[in-house]
Amino acid sequence: MELELRHLRAIRAIADTGSLTKAAASLGLAQPALSTQLKRIERALGGPLFVRDRTGARPTPLGELVLDRARVLLPAVRELQEEAVRFANAWAHIQRFRIGGTHGPLLGGLIDRLATAHPSAPVSTYTSWSVQELSTMVVEGRLDYALIGVCGQSPPPVADQLTWQPIGTDPVFVMLVEDHPLAGEAELKLSALASESWTDVPGDGCFGDCFAAACARAGFTPASVFETDTASCVHLVQVGRAVGLCRATFPPTPGVVIRPLAGAPLSWRHMIGWHPGAPAADTAPAVAGHARAAHADAVRRSEPYATWLRSHARCSAAFGTATVGPAAP
Repeated sequence: MELELRHLRAIRAIADTGSLTKAAASLGLAQPALSTQLKRIERALGGPLFVRDRTGARPTPLGELVLDRARVLLPAVRELQEEAVRFANAWAHIQRFRIGGTHGPLLGGLIDRLATAHPSAPVSTYTSWSVQELSTMVVEGRLDYALIGVCGQSPPPVADQLTWQPIGTDPVFVMLVEDHPLAGEAELKLSALASESWTDVPGDGCFGDCFAAACARAGFTPASVFETDTASCVHLVQVGRAVGLCRATFPPTPGVVIRPLAGAPLSWRHMIGWHPGAPAADTAPAVAGHARAAHADAVRRSEPYATWLRSHARCSAAFGTATVGPAAP
């Protein structure tokens, strides 16, 4: 494994907080995921970086050496990124929309609305499974906006460098083949699917850990989880090979039904981010408004989701399109 900046950030977070649990929370990771990452880092560097006991985590001599370098490298890289943003946007006096997003209908809805509202402004897109990659591209000035999703209440990436606005929060639903024995149920307990294989799309963040934890609370461990692209996920569901995890706004698909999970054990927050020092900050409130409208359209088009919102009045305030106003640059 090659050492990356995110590994140095993880080491510094553990040292600064003195605890893997606190460091995981600050990084938006599950504690087991950070613990596994630390073990890989320690193997790559040749020895333990921290002594861990009931009082917390303390750097070893090797850990102190790595921390000394990290405290020099990380600020230097951030300064380089900020300088790159200023350089990349120095000429950006024309209106344009360079949008990065994860795969999904919300990105298409935003593009459609921007192209309709600003027909003379060029719109370009870049898609990736990695919210970290998209956020880094915004920091570096290669994108104006990142339209991403994060698991539950996890913080968005590089929140110290980008301005983030919520777009909406959705419960996670499941996709079933239309003749599945449980397809006729209005709502499914996660435990009722204990014997199934699962499929979902890949991505960084803690969603995989949160899904595993939800299954553990329901009394089972998933037999298998296929991480693949959306088309392959749908195919695996259509042929009855797996049940799929999906956003509640997943569009109607032949041969597939989507159903809510009882108690909404998993949720997904849509967010849009931009660099506060870039020209994109001037148009950010309008772009965020278009994104919220696109999400509201997707909610209205999903009959299972709209039905779920109507029947779960207590939960509906926490889900659907966000109404938070734009943050000051």
